[in-house]
Amino acid sequence: MRRAVARGLGARARLRWVHLVLGGALLMPYFLLAQVVVGALAESNALDSFPLILAAYALSLPLAAATAVFGLVRPMSVAAVRAMCGVPGERLAEGPARSWAARGRACVWWTLHLGIGALVSGMSLAVPPMAVALIALPFVGALQDTPLGRQWFGPGTLPYAGSLVGMALLAGLVLCAAGAGELLARLAPVLLGPTGADRLAAAEERAADLAVRNRLARELHDAVGHALSAVTLQASAARRVLDSDPEFVREALAAIEDTTRRTVGELDAVLGLLRDGDPARADAAPAPTLAADLDGLLARTRAGGTAVAAHQDPGPGGDWARLPAIASREAYRIVQEGLSNALRHGGGPVRLGIVVRQGQEGEGHRELEISMTNPTADPERRESRTTGGRGLRGAAERAALLGGRVEAGPSEGQWRLLAVLPLGGGPR
Repeated sequence: MRRAVARGLGARARLRWVHLVLGGALLMPYFLLAQVVVGALAESNALDSFPLILAAYALSLPLAAATAVFGLVRPMSVAAVRAMCGVPGERLAEGPARSWAARGRACVWWTLHLGIGALVSGMSLAVPPMAVALIALPFVGALQDTPLGRQWFGPGTLPYAGSLVGMALLAGLVLCAAGAGELLARLAPVLLGPTGADRLAAAEERAADLAVRNRLARELHDAVGHALSAVTLQASAARRVLDSDPEFVREALAAIEDTTRRTVGELDAVLGLLRDGDPARADAAPAPTLAADLDGLLARTRAGGTAVAAHQDPGPGGDWARLPAIASREAYRIVQEGLSNALRHGGGPVRLGIVVRQGQEGEGHRELEISMTNPTADPERRESRTTGGRGLRGAAERAALLGGRVEAGPSEGQWRLLAVLPLGGGPR
């Protein structure tokens, strides 16, 4: 009994009732317009007879359905259903309808909501006064002298029959409202739920956001990881020759200062993008390039005591600035990651080659080849490795985004990194 009362008069049932009354109120403009049309056709007031009222009601429903083709009807309906019908938000679509199929389902929902809501609203206005009058009929003498009283409280009638009928009317109203609210709550996920196009759009949005965050994560890993490795080696080298070579110590400290300053700037920019959560600003992330930053990267690496022999061949024009901007940025990060691995795990001299050469696709296609070799890690360095290979995976992802490839592994007693990035049809 308690559960039945809760289902009919509980908080959720009352909210659904309000939702139905709201639908009835939304139908009123359509009903008034239909009343004018029906009255003009019948050459009479549409409220003079019950059949004309039904005709105006029937005409108002297709008018309401016609307006539901606008895309904003669905988000408004979804917001009302989520707030008042107790339907979980994940079962409802987000945003305007993107396809005609979704708009058709929204039209059906809109028509049902307004049509059923109008019926429940009319019952909510008409039934309670009638029911209260019937319930009070045996106890109020003034009511017994009215036509209603003579009909229900007179010779040949049961004294309390009107009261029973009045209570039945109230119970019926509650049951009708609860049933209509339950029906709409069950239909909402079917008619307002996400379509295949909605799911695809949401998946694309999540994929785009994930791609941006993955790129920012790669930027953080490459920039901060290289900086920490370089600073650690520079500080270690400076400590070893602190008394014997003050000039080298000054150079190492200057390199440490420059490395940390640059890295703090990059870190602040990337964290700002992550905090704002705005994918449109992703291109504002720090983007060092071969043309502007390669020489400084090599100088800071050498300041830590690691010998780096670099061979650079930018191709025709002899200028890295002629490379496509995105290829120059990704190539810099790949070189940076290779040097970081050499500093952390290998040590010893590093041989670096960055060459623009003819591509395998044919004449007119160029490739940027990055090759780096250094001694393999000794056992102590290998055991201390804790990075999990994220840097090499990030380098492979960078190359894959440009249609290139990255290979890394032991080769003839050395650790070798090879990256090939396609550059397209000519210098830019």
